[in-house]
Amino acid sequence: MSLQDTFRATQVASRTLGQVPAAAIQAVLLDLATAAVAETPFLLAENEKDLARMAPDDPKYDRLKLTEARIAAIAEDICNVAFLPSPLGQVLQQRTLPNALHLSKIRVPLGVVGVIYEARPNVTFDVAALCLKTGNACLLKGGSDAAHSNQAISTVIQRVLGQHGLDANSVTLLPPDRQATEALLQAIGYVDVLIPRGSQQLIDYVRQNAKVPVIETGAGIVHTYFDETADLVKGQAIIHNAKTRRVSVCNALDCLLIHEARLSDLPSLLAPLGQSGVLLYADTQAHQALNSAYPTELLQPAMEEHFGTEFLSLKLAVKTVTGLDEALSHIAAHSSKHSEAIISEDTAHIEQFLNQVDAAAVYANASTAFTDGAQFGLGAEIGISTQKLHARGPMGLEELTSYKWQVRGDGQVRKS
Repeated sequence: MSLQDTFRATQVASRTLGQVPAAAIQAVLLDLATAAVAETPFLLAENEKDLARMAPDDPKYDRLKLTEARIAAIAEDICNVAFLPSPLGQVLQQRTLPNALHLSKIRVPLGVVGVIYEARPNVTFDVAALCLKTGNACLLKGGSDAAHSNQAISTVIQRVLGQHGLDANSVTLLPPDRQATEALLQAIGYVDVLIPRGSQQLIDYVRQNAKVPVIETGAGIVHTYFDETADLVKGQAIIHNAKTRRVSVCNALDCLLIHEARLSDLPSLLAPLGQSGVLLYADTQAHQALNSAYPTELLQPAMEEHFGTEFLSLKLAVKTVTGLDEALSHIAAHSSKHSEAIISEDTAHIEQFLNQVDAAAVYANASTAFTDGAQFGLGAEIGISTQKLHARGPMGLEELTSYKWQVRGDGQVRKS
């Protein structure tokens, strides 16, 4: 089957998928979660083939790696999605006009959702679950780095779809080659929205070359500002968690901004990072405060290019600021508008930060690691949108729908 025929078949599948009863979709997802766990040995064996081709120190290695615990967590997320109420058919507005026409604005599927992603095999499960729940057919274009893993997952998904009599073209894994990428970018008339998940380079490439609508997700250049009034104990825990919980994810901390009045607390504040092997790129003032107090081999002077970098590894930039206004200016200049945080006990500073920072998720006294669809109660996510049109932040079920107007009349005609 040609790629054009594949796109056409997926579009046909999308026309009926939205009409499948919610209870039937729930049963599919629950069986998919069960199958994921049951097929753990198979999935891990195929994943190992991909891991063998990638250097363990590659930032993408952790994203690529599947474990028994991670597959169990994926299955749990699928179950969470299964039990969430379907947004389809939800009435957003309704009114009766003076001419007795009755208008209803209701949620409907987007149609065909294309997703281009790199070494993230979990995305194959997540996208399939979210799209099935919202009546969207999906075209999945994973990277060659995860080819064996994605194919194994697709095999499990296809088997479950077949057991429930659903069109196999509802979830389609495309070949992991560049030709499939180019075709998907040009799939006018077949793809309703395209979502890239991966590096800034991938996102930029998709945005610059796609001829179908794109929702940007992923790249996170994340800051946390440690204010003059910040609590040291809270700060230690928040910063350590945001940086080290999982370094390869887009909500991981990249830059710490610290008020100059708190430089004497910097060695204590970052001591847990030293124990975890985090390499610091510190500006002149921060470097002086940390010198001889932080492991020498993990402390380097910051260069301008370290600010505004998504490290995806055990690296962190540290910059000293004179106060909240300078912190806000730095974030505005370097943020990717993903997740930003303030640690402070000053209510006025917290409110100013929450209101003024332009990002999809803005935190006060909490780790940015929570920017995640499952953590936000969305079941799972198809990505974290860093743009403002249609969707922003973790994209769950509602963000995978559009709406239409249903107009009911009784012979009305327009006279002017």
